[in-house]
Amino acid sequence: MVFADVGLAVTVKAGTRIIEMSEKIGSAITYGCRAGECGTCITRIVDGMDHLSEPSALETRVLKDNLAGRHDRLACQCQVLGGVVTVRPG
Repeated sequence: MVFADVGLAVTVKAGTRIIEMSEKIGSAITYGCRAGECGTCITRIVDGMDHLSEPSALETRVLKDNLAGRHDRLACQCQVLGGVVTVRPG
């Protein structure tokens, strides 16, 4: 996983949520909750979208309600499944 805003690449276990690693390394991805209801942690997926978990119905609704782009995901909900994923704060 690569955090473009801080220029740091880290290895994560499959199933790790983006927000978990963001907190550990000091990325600028902000959040206000972990329930997928606020939308403050919208994160741009620069590369590797196919290495992420499918959005839940809740995540899809929150992204739509916040007019997120097709390369945006909620860091509190999205899980890395493997491969290389590059993200930056939305």
